[in-house]
Amino acid sequence: MTGYPIELDLTGRLVVVVGGGPVAVRRTRSLVRAGAEVKVIAPVLRPEFGEFPVAVLRRQYRDGDLAGAWLAHATTSDQHVNAAVAAEADRARIWCVRADDAAATAARMPAVTRQGEITVAVTAGGDPRRSQRLRAAISHALAQGTLQVRPERRGQAGHVALVGGGPGDPGLITVLGRRLLAEADVVVADRLAPRGVLAELDPGVEVIEAGKAPGAHRLAQDQINDLIVRRALAGDRVVRLKGGDPFVFGRGGEEALACVSAGVAVQVVPGVTSAIAVPAYAGIPVTHRGVTQDFSVVSAHLDPSEPGATPDWAALASGAGTLVLLMAVAHLERISAELIKRGRDAATPVAVVQEGTTKRQRVLISSLGNVAAQVAAEGFGSPAVVVVGEVVRLRDQLAALAPQARGTAA
Repeated sequence: MTGYPIELDLTGRLVVVVGGGPVAVRRTRSLVRAGAEVKVIAPVLRPEFGEFPVAVLRRQYRDGDLAGAWLAHATTSDQHVNAAVAAEADRARIWCVRADDAAATAARMPAVTRQGEITVAVTAGGDPRRSQRLRAAISHALAQGTLQVRPERRGQAGHVALVGGGPGDPGLITVLGRRLLAEADVVVADRLAPRGVLAELDPGVEVIEAGKAPGAHRLAQDQINDLIVRRALAGDRVVRLKGGDPFVFGRGGEEALACVSAGVAVQVVPGVTSAIAVPAYAGIPVTHRGVTQDFSVVSAHLDPSEPGATPDWAALASGAGTLVLLMAVAHLERISAELIKRGRDAATPVAVVQEGTTKRQRVLISSLGNVAAQVAAEGFGSPAVVVVGEVVRLRDQLAALAPQARGTAA
């Protein structure tokens, strides 16, 4: 059987739903979203109907109830009632869908998925299970951005999405982040943005490398702010792709403020921060019952003695909580010495995780007093996350249990 697929604009048009069970709830919800004027007829209704702006008749269906309708849904558990609804619809030339027997009426419900502005309806020769499996596969591909359908620009204003790309593994970017990348005209990418995701983009997407490697910035922050605002004002859909989370030492707040000041629509898509994910992939929880109840995340890109270094090293050293140090490798010797001077035991275990969550991940386990020398001897460098605290001792037990805990202790 070959059907004739069509999309209906039901805005302001009457649709009658006969039945008050779970199927009726799902159909009614979709109809309300489509803007239909919905009338529900059933002696007993599920409480969810109280959430919908619909007319309700709490009684049995009667012949004539479809008067003025454009579409009807027969969703009761009584096949005789459903048949009666379908018969009236046929006489009145109203399209009707039967939930209990799709083949008994001329209209059938496809399996539907929606991602943003895209709606996909799937039919499979009257096989609803096959339709649902296809719908699930298409929905997953659209959400992940692997099925790329870039909408053409139709004169809309441009916008900016600040997307957290996660700690490195392309699988750790959010579903929304992947979808926005698939729809982008321009992607402005940081050095630590997941490279695998960029490789999957449509060839028509312009990728601009912002760089921002230590001491070798391709674009200064003011230039990045100006770039994303300028391209959005020109009508482009701009994704600013960052490593980790855009609001965790990612200067996302500065970029968002630049957009707001320029009147550009901006959206923030949080990302999995490396401060938590990288230790986890190395088999190290940043908190653990009976070990520590708190942790601190510190931007350690400055020598503690330098002007502008704002971390309170005395407070960080005196507590028992886990310290997660980002951008710390270059100054690890001075940082370790500062923590020991301020009261942290030199024997405190330390882990250094380089290129965490990727296939190149390396893990070094040491102590606060020895870690700087070992990092230098083993050639560890950026990007790396340093974890200071008793939780590091858990790695021996957890690394073997977690397949993602790549790397070996040096």
